[in-house]
Amino acid sequence: MERLVTSAQAAQILGLSLQGVHYRIKHNQLKSIKKSGKTYVYISDHVENKSESAKVEIKEIASDSFNEVIKVKDEQIALLKTSIKWMKKQYGSEISRLEKNQKRIIGVFNREIELLQSAFNEMRSIYKPQITSQINEKNIEKEKFIPLSQFTMYLKSFSKSEKEIKLIILKAIQKRDNRFIYNKKDKKLLILNEDFSDLI
Repeated sequence: MERLVTSAQAAQILGLSLQGVHYRIKHNQLKSIKKSGKTYVYISDHVENKSESAKVEIKEIASDSFNEVIKVKDEQIALLKTSIKWMKKQYGSEISRLEKNQKRIIGVFNREIELLQSAFNEMRSIYKPQITSQINEKNIEKEKFIPLSQFTMYLKSFSKSEKEIKLIILKAIQKRDNRFIYNKKDKKLLILNEDFSDLI
């Protein structure tokens, strides 16, 4: 059974453009009539039902493809969530590893410092008595000898002149007096801290 519809309705039913409908009318592929300046097209109910089922099918296909897109998006979101969780776990374990390494390195440095401190203390305990004994020896040596100025002052206190003092020293060196030690290389005179009453 056929019914009359406008060319615009025919285009919608057949899924064509308005120009496509006019082209088919012109080439006698569609039956049409003109009433009061308008073109009407005969459309069979079979074609209309077919187009309706096509629309329903298109809607179903669109709905299915939309559902597929949503499903794919959901899968991607789930995958991203899993990736983020994994990355958080990785970063957490990496930070934990770095903190442990830092603590271990600090521990090693502290042990090294303790070892160096104990080595220093040990060295000090070994060498301090030696240094002290060397200082004591030097002090004893200093006490063993008196400076020339002190010897000169001693003789001056007994009214001896510079000239007389020089002669006393010169004679003592010539006589090889043990109280006077003269080093020819250094030209230094060492005077033992002893009794000089015989020289007065």
